[in-house]
Formats: sequence, C-alpha cells, structure tokens
Amino acid sequence: MFYKQKIQTMMKNKKQFLIYTILIVGGIIIGRVIFGGTKENSSQQISSNENIEQKAEVWTCSMHPQIRKSQPGKCPICGMDLIPLALEENIGEEMNRISLSESAIKIADVQTFIIQKASPTKEIRLTGKIKPDERKTNVITARFAGRIEKLYVNFTGQQVQQGEKLASIYSPDLITAQKELFEAFKFKQSHPEYYQAAKNKLKLWSLTEKQIEQIEQNGEPQNYFDILSPLSGTIMKKEVALGDYLNEGTLLFEIANLSTVWVLFDAYESDLPWIKTTDKVTFEVQSQPGKQFNNTITFIDPVVNAQTRVASVRTEISNSDNLLKPEMFVKGIIQAKIPAVQNAFVIPKSSVLWTGKKAVVYVKVKEQAKPTFEYREIILGEDAGNFYVVKNGLQEGEEIVTNGVFKIDAAAQLAGKQSMMNAEGEKVSLGHEHDGMDMSSTAKSASSEKSLTINATTKKALQPIFQEYLLMKDALTADDFSKAKKSGINLQTELSKIKMSLFTGEAHTIWMKHSKKIQEALKHVQHFSTIEEIRKVFQIISDEMIAITNSFKPNDKIIYIEHCPMANENKGADWLSLEKGIKNPYFGKKMLKCGEVKKIINIK
Repeated sequence: MFYKQKIQTMMKNKKQFLIYTILIVGGIIIGRVIFGGTKENSSQQISSNENIEQKAEVWTCSMHPQIRKSQPGKCPICGMDLIPLALEENIGEEMNRISLSESAIKIADVQTFIIQKASPTKEIRLTGKIKPDERKTNVITARFAGRIEKLYVNFTGQQVQQGEKLASIYSPDLITAQKELFEAFKFKQSHPEYYQAAKNKLKLWSLTEKQIEQIEQNGEPQNYFDILSPLSGTIMKKEVALGDYLNEGTLLFEIANLSTVWVLFDAYESDLPWIKTTDKVTFEVQSQPGKQFNNTITFIDPVVNAQTRVASVRTEISNSDNLLKPEMFVKGIIQAKIPAVQNAFVIPKSSVLWTGKKAVVYVKVKEQAKPTFEYREIILGEDAGNFYVVKNGLQEGEEIVTNGVFKIDAAAQLAGKQSMMNAEGEKVSLGHEHDGMDMSSTAKSASSEKSLTINATTKKALQPIFQEYLLMKDALTADDFSKAKKSGINLQTELSKIKMSLFTGEAHTIWMKHSKKIQEALKHVQHFSTIEEIRKVFQIISDEMIAITNSFKPNDKIIYIEHCPMANENKGADWLSLEKGIKNPYFGKKMLKCGEVKKIINIK
C-alpha cells in the first residue's frame, strides 16, 4: 500500500515536472521570437533617430534671420511664418548659390519669371486741378486815385462781355487832367506836342480814344469815368465795393475767359522721364461720374517744385459747355513709353532686393538635383510701373525668383552664402534661440539734431497736431482706412490753426519749412480712395514730424522713433510712437511687429 502511494506520488510529480518543463521551454521559444534581434532592431532604431536628427531643419524668419527655432511657428517679431532651412545641404556649394529642400520651396511659395525682351510701358496715375487759361486772364487795377460811385458787377462769378461797364469812378486827378487837355487843345495847331502829351496822359489812365473824343466834344470835364471790361469772361475776383476809395494800383477785378481751361497734373520726379508732350492723357472729374476726357499733353514744367518735388504737366481742353470749373480735382492716367528704351529686359519689382545702391535678384540654376538659386547683382534702368528695366546683369531666358525672394535670401544668410546683407559671404553663427530682438543696442536716448527752446503756449498749440498724427498712425496700424483719412483731414485743419507768430527767429524758419511740407503732402487727402495712398503720405508726414519733435520736443512723454526696413520699397521708413512695442503702420496686420526702435527722444 505504501509503495503504491509512493509510486502514485512520483507519477504525479513527474507529470508536474513535465508540465513545468514544457512551460519553460515554450517560454524560451516565445522569448526568442519576441525579444530575439533586439540588439539589431535597437541599432536600426538608433540609426533611424540619427537620420532624423541629421534631417532636422532650423526654422527661421525670412525678415529676421536671427530668429532660430527647432519647430515651425510664427516669428515673434513680425508674425510671419517661419521657414525651414537645412544648412548642411549647402556645404561645399559655391558662395553665390543656395539650395533649398522641396518642403522649404513649398512653404516659401517660391515663384519664378522667365526673362524676355519687351517694350516697357508704364501706367502713370496723376492727380491735379482745373485752372483758368493764364493767356485768357486779365487783372484790372485802378490807374488813378478816386472813389467808386457806381458798381455794375455785383458778385464773383458774374459773366461780362468785352467793353461792358464794370464800375464808375469819381477822380479829382482825372478832372484836372481833362482841364489840361482843354488848355492844350487851344494850342493844338501851334504846339501839337503839348496837345498830344495831354491826350497820352489820359490814354495811360486807360481811357479809350472814343472817351477822349467825347470829352473834347463836350468841352466840359466829366466827373465820372467808366471802367470797361477788356475781354469777355467770368469775374474771378471782385476786390471793391460801392463807395470804396481807391489808390493808384488798387486791384479791382480779375476776369478769366473759361471757354478754354488748363488741366494741371502733378508729376513726380520718377515719372518725368516717361512723360513727353504729345502723350495722350485720359482724366475724369467727380462732378461727371463715368465721363472720361481725352486730350494731349501740351506742356511740361521745366522746373521741379522745391517743396513738393513735383512738376506740373499741362493739357488744354475746350470748355464751351462750362462743365470743367476752376479748382476741380482731376485724376488722370497716361500710358507712357520711353522711345529710347525699346526691346529691353524687364523684370517684376517684387524680384528685386535693395542693398544700398545695389540691386540683387536670385536666378534659378538649371539642371540641378535640388532647387538651387544664384545670388546676382544687376544694374537697373527706368522704373516701369510694376516692372524695372534691366540694363545689365541678366540674359534672355534666365529664370528669376519673383515671390519668396526674402526667404531665399534669409536661407543664404544663414548658410554663410552671399546675400542681401552679406554680399561677401560670411558664416552666420546660429547661437541659441531668440524670442525677440534686443533693442537696447539700437535705441539711443540722445538726439544729435539741434534743439530749440519754445514756450509753454507754443508747446500747447502743437499738441493737437501730435494727437491727430498718433491717431492716424494707430488707424493705419489697424488697417482702418476711414479713420486714417479722417485723421489726415483733421491734421490738415489743426496745422492751419497754428499761428505763425508763436515761432520766432530760427524756430520760425524750422516750423515754416516742416509744416509746409506736411500741408503739401496732405493737400489731396480728402480725395484718397485707398489706404496705400495714405501710407505713402504718412511716410512724408512722419519725416517732418520727427524733425519737429527733434527740434522742439513739444511732448511731455518719452517718444520713440521706430523703423520698418520693408517700407518705401524696401528702403525703409520711420514713424513716431509713444509705445516701445512695435506696431507697424506701413503694413498693418500683415506684418504688425516688423520693425525696431531706432531712437528714443529724451524730453528731459
């Protein structure tokens, strides 16, 4: 019995042992299947990670290449999308060439243009006014002292005919001159020279031959003499009233014949090479919506206005139906060509980067495995609207970048290649990530301009123009056309209210110089129809306001002079702000934070 139980126990233990053995062996097999090759897979994983690390791109801003990030996002300065750039791709390439990955090309939205020869044309848009024809304008002045006894012209704008009576004048001097004529008439035969001298004296006082003959026939001096209109036209000015006493030379009337009028356009210096007499101009006035007037340019002013930097371009047009009235605003268009520049290379303006006096483009290199672009300095000719004429540096059939140029240039700068800001090609240190720019190195607290002292009354008088200027700046920052236009009109009004007597000595000269330029810039603001027109004059206004601030320091707060490198066709432009934080008025929300503090005006 005992052995039987022992045998059963052994059999039971053997069975358990067999089960355990099977489980262990099975575990080993499963473990090899699952965990076998771990070392190899781990090695492959490490290799893959290394490849990923090698392919990792630096993300930067095309406008602010000092920004470095390891992942995509927005530029903390200007808000533009960051672009990827794998620097190692460009190692060993020529210094004037840069290669980008396909993903970078797509993100940068790179577009190109093939160079071809063409006859450049330019659509020149001009503004101007209707003016009377100066050749058909006459000013009537008093030739002798006297008093207005009768006035036949009652209001400005009245129509008169040639020879029509304008006024009657009582003049003691004229009575005396008549008596001299009578005495000389008695000696007409013996001393004709005396008679002729007395007669000429009356003629010099604008009496006609017929009037003199009537005086001689009457034999008595006339107490009243009529002023006659020398031409048919419209009374443009009436400077006298009934009963007025006149001195010799006093202005009485200004008469203009408006059957023909002049249209005077303002042409900027950059447009003048394109405009010539015999060019056709099409223009319109607000009083005749939908109606276009067409005529030929007849005269180009040989002198540029020293203040506005424009020259007058004139066309003469018949106005028999009196639709065109003096001082009406007009908008004109000239489709111009330069005869000397035909069959030339033209490129879009968006393709050109400016580095001081140099113009730079990026030319796509053909037959490359990766998209490759070559830095090229070129010589530009005339401004052709949205295009430039190229004098040297490009060949027909070459392909240049027109969109994404700044992003390619930023990539070249990061790679130490030739670029807009690095013409010689010099390696740029990546350093560490920056979330913004250190403005302390560029912001200066002292002004080198000469500062003048003005009294508290003058400072107070200047406050409204600063208030309207800052409102205009804020409206442009917010892309609000209506508010910007309103502030421009208000600024114009506030400027006209400031009395010149507030400024004395050198301060008077400085104020007159800068305030006049602001007024000239704003003279057409009420007719602006786009926010870009306002931004263009805002640049001029800002330059003058900065000069006024530097000279007078009229504000009781710290004022920042801030700078945008992209404005004014990439030449840069400044503005005033009471805030250190950048809010760009030249691009608004498109590039709100693009810019930097250029100087701090310390009012203390």
